[in-house]
Amino acid sequence: MGASESKNQSLPLSHSGGKRDEELILPLNSSLSVTLHQEQLKTTTTAAISKDFTEDRVWLNGQEQDTGQLRLQACLQEIRRLARKRRSAQDGDMLPLSLSYKVHVASVNSFPTAAGLASSAAGYACLAYTLARVYGVDSDLSEVARRGSGSACRSLYGGFVEWQMGQQADGKDSVARQVAPESHWPELRILILVVSADKKPTSSTAGMQASVDTSALLRFRAEAVVPARMAEMARCIRERDFCGFAQLTMKDSNQFHATCLDTFPPICYLNDTSRHIMQLVHRFNTHHGDTKAAYTFDAGPNAVIFTLDDTVAEFLAAVKHSFPPESNGDTFLKGLPVRPVPLSDELKAALAMEPVPGGVRYVIATQVGPGPQVLDDPHTHLLGLDGLPKLAA
Repeated sequence: MGASESKNQSLPLSHSGGKRDEELILPLNSSLSVTLHQEQLKTTTTAAISKDFTEDRVWLNGQEQDTGQLRLQACLQEIRRLARKRRSAQDGDMLPLSLSYKVHVASVNSFPTAAGLASSAAGYACLAYTLARVYGVDSDLSEVARRGSGSACRSLYGGFVEWQMGQQADGKDSVARQVAPESHWPELRILILVVSADKKPTSSTAGMQASVDTSALLRFRAEAVVPARMAEMARCIRERDFCGFAQLTMKDSNQFHATCLDTFPPICYLNDTSRHIMQLVHRFNTHHGDTKAAYTFDAGPNAVIFTLDDTVAEFLAAVKHSFPPESNGDTFLKGLPVRPVPLSDELKAALAMEPVPGGVRYVIATQVGPGPQVLDDPHTHLLGLDGLPKLAA
């Protein structure tokens, strides 16, 4: 039995917003993401092939999944096609028997799944990367990951990553490219404000397709707004211009959710707590007379906050003041340690918000991280020697 394991996770900075080709997963516009550090948020995936397996099987968070899902099948078929192509070039007509073996895959997320925190992007990037190791594929995996989840191609790299929309009808030029490595901006910090861990009522795929079909704003955004915004965002990242980066991030998030409301029937991923967090960020920045923090929301109510290391402690104090933890405060912060600081009376007055106890369930503090990492320790493998999950739900 051959096995491989890897881990990964990333979140969008600018949103693709829709697809021009649903089958090949080709976006209407280019987009950017930041890969988060896997010490705090990650998808871990183990894959194994064996002559003893009678069918492909996949488990997510301990629950067996339907392997007939179109996107999962597209991923598996593409990686096997690449494996056959590579082996044919090396061995002529003699293909290794292992290419016909069935595969077992187990995957676990360390963060809420299908709750608007890019779990599908992390999951399919990890799947593509792990399958490639098992089947001996060493080519660009953008197309493999993209066929599972469009934004997964961005998760194949660390740091700041662009998904280029491409122009070719076959999607061969719709690939991910790194804008800057994870070491480029060491002062940048990310806070994940978990408002709800529940599965969102409208999936990203269904929501985006509805927007493509009904939102005039989405098409205008893709053609008239995104190209210039992408170039400016890349400049801000290269120059570590936090003010410009933060404002563009918030504007792009707002516009993405405006297209959701412009969809018919409208899609509402945000809730009241999400909007309170937006108010908190703007009032925090107004108090300082500078853009010190920024929010972005993907297809869900949970907030991603960007700030710098010299601001993160004060902003976290503002979050705890506005959304007092209902349970033990020791479990409110996860991930990177953040030293507690008192909140000034002036900032409390500037926030001018009625506290919402329990509005934010917990916060994950993290930073920019690398791309998929191989875990060589067999004790970390999610599959046992029998090819079944070690820990089933």
